[in-house]
Amino acid sequence: MAQPNKHIWIVRHAETEWSVNGRHTGRTDIGLTAEGEAKARGLESILSRERFEQVLTSPASRSIETARLAGFGERVQVDADLSEWDYGDYEGLRSAEIDALRPHWDLWRDGCPGGESIEAVARRAWRVLGRCLTTNGDTLLFSHGHFSRMLAATWLELPPSRGRSFGLKAGSISVFGYEHANRVIWQWDRVDSIEGRR
Repeated sequence: MAQPNKHIWIVRHAETEWSVNGRHTGRTDIGLTAEGEAKARGLESILSRERFEQVLTSPASRSIETARLAGFGERVQVDADLSEWDYGDYEGLRSAEIDALRPHWDLWRDGCPGGESIEAVARRAWRVLGRCLTTNGDTLLFSHGHFSRMLAATWLELPPSRGRSFGLKAGSISVFGYEHANRVIWQWDRVDSIEGRR
């Protein structure tokens, strides 16, 4: 059932060394760079103007720290479903390195050996959105690049593989909601609050 006044805000965690270098960072717990910390602090000027009924984060320290620096350290709750895709055997590798091992590999079609299938990630996305929709008021999520893209595809009721169509920068803000009874993305990949953005 549509809830026209409800919004779901999604923040991709701020910059890490691996996000700068293009390494697949699933379950490896890596912290923010100094610039990432500065970008996370810059999010507060936008997010502090909003009222959130609940604030959830991935258990990864890069997401928790982004939430804390953005001003939500006192109220953020960990939800393991917000974790990044488990890349399995491809953890820590760049796309070119994976392509050398498995030519023409596509995360959104093939998933990851030793990691998660696209269907498993989509199921987590449905659970997160369900939790958001059963809460009165808006929700703020701190998560990751590929998982947030899966949230977008799921929100729009697209096939999970269409997550490939939503590029997302570190430290960005996106907003889901409704126009009349239709699910829409009101904002995607906003980074204008932060200088030196990536």
